[in-house]
Amino acid sequence: MTSRRVIPFIVGVITLPLVAAIAADWSKAEKVSVVTVEYAFRPASLTFKQGTAYDLHLENQGKETHEFTAPDFFKAIEMRNPDMTGPDHIEIVLQPGDKKDLYFVAKEPGLYGLICSDHDWAGMVGKITISP
Repeated sequence: MTSRRVIPFIVGVITLPLVAAIAADWSKAEKVSVVTVEYAFRPASLTFKQGTAYDLHLENQGKETHEFTAPDFFKAIEMRNPDMTGPDHIEIVLQPGDKKDLYFVAKEPGLYGLICSDHDWAGMVGKITISP
C-alpha cells in the first residue's frame, strides 16, 4: 500500500467510530438511570446492547462523593461527551446531589467491572454487560 493510500485509510479507521457516535440519533437514545447512595449503585448490574445509543443518567442521592469508575467499560464505548469522564477517561465523579448524563454507543461486547473508587472496600461495586 502506498503512503497516499495509507494515510486516508488510517484516518478512516480512527474517525469511523467517532462518526458513528456523532451520527447517532440522540433523541432516541435509550435512557438508563443509576442512583448512587451510601454504599451502593442502584441498580448494581447494567446491561447494554452493542450498537445502541444510550443516555446513562447518573444521580448521587447520597451525602458523600461517589465515583462511577469503570475504565474498561469506558474503553468499550464511543462517547458523545467524553469530557465527563475526566482526563483519564476512567470515571465519572458525582458530588452529593449531582445529576449527570453520559451519551454513548456501546461497541465492544463483554463483561466490565464497576466500582466506586472511594467506597469499593464497603461493597460499592457492580457489573456492566455489553451484549452483542
